[in-house]
Amino acid sequence: MPSPADNVIDPQRVRTLFAAPERIAASAFLRREIAKRMHERLDLIRFVPDSLLDAGCGTGDELPLLHARYPTAQLAGVDLSPAMLAAARATLAGAQPLWQRLLQALFPNRAAARLDCADFARLPQADNSIGLLWSNLALHWHPQPQAVLSEWRRVLQTDGLLMFSCFGPDTLLELRRAFAAVDDHPHVLPFADMHDLGDLLLQSGFTTPVMDMEKLTLSYDSPHKLLAEVRALGGNPLAARRRGLLGRRAHARLLQAIDRQRDASGRIPLTIEVLYGHAFKPPPQSTSSGETVVRFMPRRPE
Repeated sequence: MPSPADNVIDPQRVRTLFAAPERIAASAFLRREIAKRMHERLDLIRFVPDSLLDAGCGTGDELPLLHARYPTAQLAGVDLSPAMLAAARATLAGAQPLWQRLLQALFPNRAAARLDCADFARLPQADNSIGLLWSNLALHWHPQPQAVLSEWRRVLQTDGLLMFSCFGPDTLLELRRAFAAVDDHPHVLPFADMHDLGDLLLQSGFTTPVMDMEKLTLSYDSPHKLLAEVRALGGNPLAARRRGLLGRRAHARLLQAIDRQRDASGRIPLTIEVLYGHAFKPPPQSTSSGETVVRFMPRRPE
């Protein structure tokens, strides 16, 4: 029977899993697709920030897209992996027009974006300094999501917008079933439920949170290709994970358990449940001295 300790994420393991950008390159298509769907949701919100932060910016693929949408906004990115940030700097440099690259060569301190290596729950940004905080498929990698949401609220400006995505509990459902036939170790993250995340947003001080969910189905012609792509999504950062490789027999049982899940078309499905959320930071309810703030809106003349 799994215990709560089995679900604890090891942050150092997360850093190790994302230490090589080429290792996760094969899953970039999924992050791009979900980012596209986040942008479609952003189209419905009338909002123009003066600054934005990509929390979990990875190799920086989304920073040029965000800059194109909000060209006057100050751009920043944060990631736990120094290697990912190095790749992000290269991505940004490649996306710059020639005149901007010449300007940056003349003025090295004039960076296209501020990129920091930091924990999501301890950001280097100042209080009330960010207009839009964007995070695509990053929140589920942190062991303390409420601490992260509280920190994201701290750095957002009043009426600033949080827009994020993460995996939901049915993600990798087929793989979870297959591993259950092999051993009792946790091999798949226990992704949070949509309603739990909505509650955490409210507890962290956000207002008007909106959560929605959709399920995507990837399909594969072999168990080996499925496992390779799952590894490219990141891997297993749980502290109670199995140490070392599976034995030959156990690995064969895993492949057979995956193979038995082929659908009517003969392919092996893999469920990806994506949670989307957005919320605003409300005005403060009290002053720094503890006085309650009461806002009066005069009635419009009839």
